[in-house]
Amino acid sequence: MADCDLDTPNTALLTRSSKSGDLKKREAKSPISESNPAWPDPHKSHSYPINRTAHASFAVCARIKRWHVMLKTVVCMKWGRRYPTKFVNRLYKAVRRNVSGDLRFVCFTDDASTLIEGVEAQPLPDIDLPDHLKWTPWRKLSLWQPGLGGLEGDILFLDIDLVVTGNLDPIWNYRPGDMCVAENWTQLGQGIGNTSVYRWRAGTHTEIYERYQRDRDAIHALYRVEQHFVSAMIDPMFYWPADWCVSFKHSLLPKFPMNWVQTPPLPEETKIVAFTGRPDQDQARDGTWPAPWYKKAYKHTKPTPWIAEHWCD
Repeated sequence: MADCDLDTPNTALLTRSSKSGDLKKREAKSPISESNPAWPDPHKSHSYPINRTAHASFAVCARIKRWHVMLKTVVCMKWGRRYPTKFVNRLYKAVRRNVSGDLRFVCFTDDASTLIEGVEAQPLPDIDLPDHLKWTPWRKLSLWQPGLGGLEGDILFLDIDLVVTGNLDPIWNYRPGDMCVAENWTQLGQGIGNTSVYRWRAGTHTEIYERYQRDRDAIHALYRVEQHFVSAMIDPMFYWPADWCVSFKHSLLPKFPMNWVQTPPLPEETKIVAFTGRPDQDQARDGTWPAPWYKKAYKHTKPTPWIAEHWCD
């Protein structure tokens, strides 16, 4: 099939003259619309012949474009034993419930043995990390390398210590092509994104990975955590609307002493709840927050039933 531009159809058509029968070129009007006869609707009657080859080619291109637009890609990472595989499987199920259309869900992992159908397993991408940081969030920098996993378009990254609670479709409609991230809940107004939830265009900002591989030691001397480095490297960087992505501890948990008598609420507009550090999703669900006795007063949550509703097998 001839090459086709998925965004701008060829506006030159061959039509037959009703008088001479000769073929001639006619320029279509732009932009194309229902009232523009340049691309006839095959379901309607017409008083002039249709160039069916051109129309069929345009129809194929339109279907391809719709497929690219509809496909939504989500990636996550899992390594080691900190989080069991069920965290990936439950994340996938929650995403599937809250994303319409076609979904590609990729998990970069060192153990794909118990991932469920629907999760595309790929090996952890290569990255040169210091030994003491090999199994820390610094490993997420490996996702910024060129040609990652055959990914295309806008990609949503989610940590596996999240609960998806609402429709995610607006994620792909919000500033498409830009780097969008949750503003770090403990550093508001400081230009720091929290990379537990971010979306980027595949193939962009590869300088993050390349510079880290080149200047690793100097970067660690300047930045304590991976998301500080990423935030410094990307400009512009845009935050999600604040009520879309929230922290269980920093946004929802009532302050002491009300955390002993009030259940953490779930705002209606919230799409993603992050459980950074402790408690994990199951611990917050059951009200069992592991903490030293001298921190128990403020590191406490009542059982939170809405977690079980959204984070389940």
